[in-house]
Amino acid sequence: NNSSQLSSLPLQILLYVNGIYYIFYFLASLAMIIYKSQVFSYPDDFLAPDLSVLFLMAILEVPRLYLGFKGNLMEAEAPLGLSLGLTVGSIVLCVYLLLWQTYVLWADMLLNALLLAAYALESGLKVMAIAAFVS
Repeated sequence: NNSSQLSSLPLQILLYVNGIYYIFYFLASLAMIIYKSQVFSYPDDFLAPDLSVLFLMAILEVPRLYLGFKGNLMEAEAPLGLSLGLTVGSIVLCVYLLLWQTYVLWADMLLNALLLAAYALESGLKVMAIAAFVS
């Protein structure tokens, strides 16, 4: 049936909201890492990995969101699948920042828990959209 629209409006909205939230998340996390490096005795060899993970996550976020938007709007499973794969990578980095960064503040827990919840919801919607596109 070529007349039916298969792209997901909830997914599109969530991708947009995630893009806005990620900017806030990145700036808040960066500010907290800077704060922690000033207030706590932050070993230099631990500061670099924490910052690297945050910046790697930011680099991944751009193609992750772009491919998600594009795949959903074009009703194409390949870009959406790639976006889903990048989301898995982002989840791993988010879990690192939630559990294994040098100092984890309650604000870190809140920011990362919200991001993980958004990633989980988005991943579910991507899987449903891909299923709709291939059927």
